[in-house]
This record gives sequence, C-alpha cells and structure tokens, in this order.
Amino acid sequence: MSTEFNELLPVSATDQSQIWIIGTREQVLHTINEFYVKRIATDRVKFTPIIPAPFEGKYMSVLVR
Repeated sequence: MSTEFNELLPVSATDQSQIWIIGTREQVLHTINEFYVKRIATDRVKFTPIIPAPFEGKYMSVLVR
C-alpha cells in the first residue's frame, strides 16, 4: 500500500493485533455490529471510522485489539 494511504489510518505501528474489515459499506457496518454483539470487540470505539478502501467500490475499517 502507498504511504499516503497508510497515513490516513489513525493506527500506529505497535504490537497490537488488527482485524481489517473490507467490503461494501453495508457489509463493513454489519460486521462491526456482529463483532460487537458477539463480544469480539468490547466497544465500538476500537474500530477506526469507515473509510474508502483502495479497491473500487469498497470500504474498510480496522479493529485494534
């Protein structure tokens, strides 16, 4: 990925694990809600905002655990 794209992510390069969710806006939002209901993520704040992905018509969010 390009440096410009990496700078858009508010996630630092630490030792924390990350789960990247990529899909349509509806798929990403549904997966975020599913992770919250199944308690994979204890708080929605742990997800980055949904942003356009470098793939045409796709969006993404990152869960930092």
